[in-house]
Amino acid sequence: MLRIHFSAADLVRTRVGTRLDPMWELVLSVHQVARPDSYFASWSRLARRRLAQARTVRDAELLATLTPARGYFPDFLTPAALPTELEAGVETVLSTDKRRLRAEVARLDGGRGAGQWLDDVAAGRPAALHRLGVAMRRYHRTVLTPHVDQAAEITGRWVAGLAHRTLAHGVDAVLSRLGPRTRWRAPVLEIDYPVTRDLHLEGRGLSLVPTFFGINHPITLADPQLQPVLVYPVSREPFWRPDSCATDQQQADALGELLGPTRASVLRVLDTELSTTALAARTSASPSSVSRHTAVLRRAGLITTWRSGTSVLHMRTAMGHDLVHGR
Repeated sequence: MLRIHFSAADLVRTRVGTRLDPMWELVLSVHQVARPDSYFASWSRLARRRLAQARTVRDAELLATLTPARGYFPDFLTPAALPTELEAGVETVLSTDKRRLRAEVARLDGGRGAGQWLDDVAAGRPAALHRLGVAMRRYHRTVLTPHVDQAAEITGRWVAGLAHRTLAHGVDAVLSRLGPRTRWRAPVLEIDYPVTRDLHLEGRGLSLVPTFFGINHPITLADPQLQPVLVYPVSREPFWRPDSCATDQQQADALGELLGPTRASVLRVLDTELSTTALAARTSASPSSVSRHTAVLRRAGLITTWRSGTSVLHMRTAMGHDLVHGR
């Protein structure tokens, strides 16, 4: 049980964040790759496949040594009291002072094969910290970037409701709506938690930060001396849903009738990210034709597109996934 104690001043200084923090999403998504809950099971399989294809499995393994899926992980990996940009967050992590690195890494239960690297991170050795930065950036680019817009859209709808409640009824109304594992009994917020602890805000207020990849209960920093943060999971709508009972051929026929054969083919093969050139090869269409079809699908919200180096990559959105699978 976690009990967060508020004063009147803390209620005034509590801030309701409206967007995801990339550092928390990075850390908590590593947990979902390693030990996914049912909602993220298919995403976890897709993430592991992407990591293997991009040859970045070792990056994920190194991050997992610092962020075990159960129990403690270092606070310095999630440094901001309010959301920041990925690059700023990574730079803040890499500039953590050596005393804090040593103290927080020492609390881990072991490195699962990366003991020397962890020792080097704890000592603040430049090569180890550089490797940590590389791992964070490559992991994020490989498994999170394709879903950033979708996760932000789902999160935005949820936090908009909380923000409205804050304006209309005050912070108390928000504290009572953070999920079934929380109970607001003024002036204490009680949370079902793996460990028993009391957190006294002492006039510092609380930063409420939403998370898409977070576990089922809110989570806070381990060090009570840091600026208090409570990262709470949003109510997630269907995103990666199991396939319907319709046959593949029935779904393919219906999709072709709806969108036309080429556009339907483009949408079907985008279950993983593909460049325009690769997509043209997979669908036996010209790159210019594929570009026209992806533009239409993107405007309809069925795919998302982003640039990676010199390539333009495409992938289905949640709505596109539902359409392909007869939803």
